Amino acid sequence: MLSNPLKFSALASSRQLLLVVAPGWVSRTAQLQRFERATLDGDWRSVGEPVAVSLGKSGLAWGRGLYPQVGGVEPDKREGDGRAPAGIFAITALFGNFAPDSAFALAAKLPYRPATADLKAIDDPASAHYNQIVDQSSIARPDWASCEDMLRADQRYAVGAVVAHNAEPPEPGAGSCIFLHVWESEGAATAGCTAMSLADMTEIAGWLDGGAAPLLVQLPLVEYERLHEAWGLPGVTPSP
Repeated sequence: MLSNPLKFSALASSRQLLLVVAPGWVSRTAQLQRFERATLDGDWRSVGEPVAVSLGKSGLAWGRGLYPQVGGVEPDKREGDGRAPAGIFAITALFGNFAPDSAFALAAKLPYRPATADLKAIDDPASAHYNQIVDQSSIARPDWASCEDMLRADQRYAVGAVVAHNAEPPEPGAGSCIFLHVWESEGAATAGCTAMSLADMTEIAGWLDGGAAPLLVQLPLVEYERLHEAWGLPGVTPSP
């Protein structure tokens, strides 16, 4: 049961919102709508048109984020489950193939990390660096058995944003390295991230502003309908 949901809500301190509403818990695709407001007590207004996104190959599961326990029978996200996290999450940084002195990097309004051969996303629950992006050249004794390269041959990490799921501190095995990034192809499911076209991801990355405390709210339709009033979410018309 929710307790004083408006008091907890991270939305109370945010002026930018990415709202993803999926048809159901096992949906692999959804729509993303941007919202912003001029003041913290102002009304949300939509920005741009809805964007098609891909979700995890197994749909959604409750993640560890900025919301209270909501009850229900749906699973919690676990490492390797192929599910994208449902809930409310801060968006904390950008990454990509743009050079540090590029127009994109210089204009970015969130911390930006350029991809290099040494930049790794650690997904080994036994590692002290679990759920972190690290420069392995600065670590004397890497302690992970598995990781993900942030510099890829394909375009999936050409530009992206870090979703603060399972953060501060991370719970081993509760899911790691959740990003907004470029999809492999339209409609292609992910391993647990939220993906979209290169054009849409680039536009959203340039729009995100750390000073506005941007958030990702990601829910299946049944939970959006149950929680949107209590959480103070803006209205959307989800796709069928």
